Amino acid sequence: MMVVPAYLYHDHDMHDVLIFCEILAIAAIVVCIGFVGVDLGRPDRIWHMLPGIGRFHWPMSMLTWDVLVLNGYLLLNLHIVGYLLWSRFSGRRPRARWYVPFVMVSIVWAISIHTVTAFLYAGLGGRPFWNSALLAPRFLASAFVSGPAFIVLLLLWLRRSGSFVVGEGAIGTLLSILRVTTLINLFMLASEVFVETYTGGHHTASAQALFFGWHGHSELVPWIWTAITLNCAAALTFLWPNVRNHQGALIAACVATFMGVWIEKGMGLIVPGFIPSTLGELSSYAPSLVEWKVTAGVWAVGAMVLTLGVRSATTVLSATMPEPDLDAL
Repeated sequence: MMVVPAYLYHDHDMHDVLIFCEILAIAAIVVCIGFVGVDLGRPDRIWHMLPGIGRFHWPMSMLTWDVLVLNGYLLLNLHIVGYLLWSRFSGRRPRARWYVPFVMVSIVWAISIHTVTAFLYAGLGGRPFWNSALLAPRFLASAFVSGPAFIVLLLLWLRRSGSFVVGEGAIGTLLSILRVTTLINLFMLASEVFVETYTGGHHTASAQALFFGWHGHSELVPWIWTAITLNCAAALTFLWPNVRNHQGALIAACVATFMGVWIEKGMGLIVPGFIPSTLGELSSYAPSLVEWKVTAGVWAVGAMVLTLGVRSATTVLSATMPEPDLDAL
């Protein structure tokens, strides 16, 4: 969503801040790989699926697809960021042919990340709550919401700290994206709610437990309605014509968007898929202290990567360097 305006529509304001988007992508992929690692249960046995050492069961195993898209996207962004920063640090003009093709590939590759992740869930026949063709588009829509929202917060922080000069055009473009994607995300959620609640049947037990409670279990209800409230409030705030002139409201809307999507895709999507169990049993669930600590640890690693990347980028970009040679492509 941010690469397309910069390189296909030649939005120079977006091009200036795109490197921070790429750094955020690197940090996000590190977090993704970290969560996949801890969810394996025995991350020390990951060598079993390494090509040449173990058995890389591709293309039958969906997990191998996840390995390819996550690590491939990480390498793409490392190359793009590394080349641009090294070129500017060396005082050279970055040549478009050495990074723009990789940027274009990353557009498709980014879509594949969310698609493969959705297929990991949708392919489990024993979990009817996830058996939806709309799951992959929902993953993309939520990414198109949370990503720009986080970038807006990052750019506002850079502007306030004086680390980097951020133009109004970049924030305006991101705000225009958010005005559309937040509504699309809510529309897809509403479509899922209609199908799950109107059709009825025993396959709607997960949705019933999530939105309204089921057989006395209503632990998930406050989570999902909090997420919906946050997303709706953020969408209305983004549609306010003067929101750009009220930085406090803009920051609040971006935070609400990010938190709403985080809750919706966690307690509102993953957990309900296990209700009821394959034996038809219903049990309560709440994140344990160990789960909160592991989550905080993985997020801390991502925050460290983002901090180091942004500090390095601002140091290099703060000097007067030549513009990229986009015409050479």
